[in-house]
Amino acid sequence: MKQEHSLIRGLGPIGSASVVVGTIIGTGIFLVPYSIARAVDSVGLVFLVWIVGGLLSLAGALSYAELGAAMPEAGGEYVFLRRAYGPLWGFLYGWEQFVIGKTGSIATIAVAFALFLDFFVGTLKEPLLPITAGWALTGAQVISLAAVIGLTLINYLGVILSGGVQTVFTILKVTIILALVALGFTIGHGQWSHFSPFFAAPHGLGTLSAFGVALAAALWAYDGWNNLVMVGGEVSNPQRNIPRALGFGVLGVVLVYLLTNGVYFYILPLEQVQAHKQVAQAAARKFLGDWGGILITVGALISTFATLNAAILSGARVPYAMARDRLFFRHMADVHPVHRSPAKALILQCVFACVLILIFGHHGDAFDRLFTYTIFGLWIFYGMSTAAVFVLRRKEPHLPRPYRTLGYPWVPGLFVVLAALFCLNTVVTKPEETGLGLLFLAAGLPFYFWWRRQR
Repeated sequence: MKQEHSLIRGLGPIGSASVVVGTIIGTGIFLVPYSIARAVDSVGLVFLVWIVGGLLSLAGALSYAELGAAMPEAGGEYVFLRRAYGPLWGFLYGWEQFVIGKTGSIATIAVAFALFLDFFVGTLKEPLLPITAGWALTGAQVISLAAVIGLTLINYLGVILSGGVQTVFTILKVTIILALVALGFTIGHGQWSHFSPFFAAPHGLGTLSAFGVALAAALWAYDGWNNLVMVGGEVSNPQRNIPRALGFGVLGVVLVYLLTNGVYFYILPLEQVQAHKQVAQAAARKFLGDWGGILITVGALISTFATLNAAILSGARVPYAMARDRLFFRHMADVHPVHRSPAKALILQCVFACVLILIFGHHGDAFDRLFTYTIFGLWIFYGMSTAAVFVLRRKEPHLPRPYRTLGYPWVPGLFVVLAALFCLNTVVTKPEETGLGLLFLAAGLPFYFWWRRQR
């Protein structure tokens, strides 16, 4: 008889927190402040957007903490949705993650990594290898593919190694960001007058609409707090470490984001923040010269690298969990006998992410195209997973819950309403992208019924 191997609980409290913080702090804090400042046109409203976005993300994280502590298994939302709504919804989530959400996110982050690296090279967007007439492989695609394949190999070698890499790079990127904050406030020669007037005169519904646009950008910068529950089966003492890592991890990110925006506006007036898409580089160059731009670009590369590693680490656990329930290719449930990683699920995830990079990555707007391809499906299931807190309290009242959501029912209820409004707004403003996302979801139904019959 073939011996079956299982995953090991190799992520301790520091590793778990590194997954949360390392996934959230990616490219957003370097790029999003420009979009938020242009949308709300007020320093005070910029900070309010970051605070509201952080509190809403914390609401989601606290809700997920209850579910993750009660069901610390590989797969995260797949497990929650299966238990709350039945196997069909669990499968559709896993299918969405594989064809849209997680593989699209991995490809997006890898492309962003190559774009930051192009600061030093300058030629990565140029055609490198002709494939067909009118289509060629670019240097940026080669770098993106190499990043995905290299980090997949690290994760293939086991969660202890990949968790260690995650911890080291998370510490590095937080250190660089906080160094920018410290240097900016001490030797930046900024002006506190840049914060005045703190709140511009309100403009009624126009301000409310602009705040909503800015909030969507902030929520993207906070995205990734859910990744820890996907590796719940590999967190040691999950009943304790999952809630703590989620709660304190999100709060820590909120603090880092507020401090970073503070130094941006201390060094640059609102008008200059609104004029620079890469506001972090502009602020650093203001008081450190060219070395400032180099420092921030290195920080962005490290930040993106850590986020990519966390995405690959967490994403492969969803097809692994589905295959274990015989709702996916059965060999995706195989665990490497030595490294104790979901090796085949990691390889399949890598292949699909690389295909997306090859399809989308040769376009000049590859990052935006991949992000649009990804975001809608994610928020459908964020809302449904948080609503599972209500469903499971009624459906499984005797399920052991080492942690119960703080502020229940208002905290998870607020997040569910927000997710619904976000999805509705996306349907109205981007009907083609959302239609494509729903089409991909529907395409999974024949596979579900076929695998269901095989069971």
